[in-house]
Amino acid sequence: MNINENTAAILKEIEQKYESINQKTETQLEGLLWSKPINYWDYIQTDALLNLQVQRTVLPDEMVFIVYHQINELIFKMILWEMNQVSHAVNIQADFFTDRLARISRYFDMLTTSFSIMENGMDVNQYMKFRNTLTPASGFQSAQYRLIEFCATDLVNLIDSRFRATFGHTISNENAFEMLYWQAAGKEQQTDAKSYTLSSFEKKYKAAFLTYMEEYKTINIWQKYKQLPLEDQESSSLKEAMRHLDYTVNIKWVMQHFNVAVKYIDQSGMGDGEATGGSDWRKYMHPKYQKRIFFPELWSKDEIENWGQEQ
Repeated sequence: MNINENTAAILKEIEQKYESINQKTETQLEGLLWSKPINYWDYIQTDALLNLQVQRTVLPDEMVFIVYHQINELIFKMILWEMNQVSHAVNIQADFFTDRLARISRYFDMLTTSFSIMENGMDVNQYMKFRNTLTPASGFQSAQYRLIEFCATDLVNLIDSRFRATFGHTISNENAFEMLYWQAAGKEQQTDAKSYTLSSFEKKYKAAFLTYMEEYKTINIWQKYKQLPLEDQESSSLKEAMRHLDYTVNIKWVMQHFNVAVKYIDQSGMGDGEATGGSDWRKYMHPKYQKRIFFPELWSKDEIENWGQEQ
């Protein structure tokens, strides 16, 4: 049997691959004789994916709502995938850092522009009917989005603005968790009691959140930036990538979400002005109140002071 040089080189690399894990190359190659060719629908798992949309009502536009939010969660997964590459990179280089930040920003740019699907793609009448079946579920129960925040910045920047100035960096994760800005969205303002929405969210995800809070203290995006050589930190392209991501996530994307909520909850004249989870969504969502900023050191005092004011 004649084997050309290219094929021989590939076979040699295959042999080395399986030798490194104490496997017989011939066994692996023989397995290829019986393996089925891959199809698009098998690789993407199309059938499984398209069977994950289960409506609670008979209203057609509920499907838009479900699919759109599932797409959001898939994009969040892609964002976390990129963030984890940055956080766990050893001796990270500025060009790799900048490239991954650009990827993350593109995902959030897409999320931002896609909100027109929610804003203009659902009948208000239908939405105001099927949203009642969603109570007490709330968008703030997106666990992946909370993980994105832990991966992005130091905990102090995620603390409720009322406690941020006095927040101690030696505080335990358990205590810090109770001061996270989104906790206020799930507590009764008068009694500080946790709503069912918040309690059930914590029951399912708190352990994972505490693990992330500890793991990413020293390897979040901001900390990885600070670990770069000073000349790399001063790179205008890297700084701009950091600022773009910060602004896109914490102002543009948030405000698109806010404006959609205003349209359906406030301006429709058909609801009671309350979110499905019962939160004070205006102060929770609008960036000018909490001033959520991932990388405050990259913004001027005036920019921070006016954060979200122009929206």
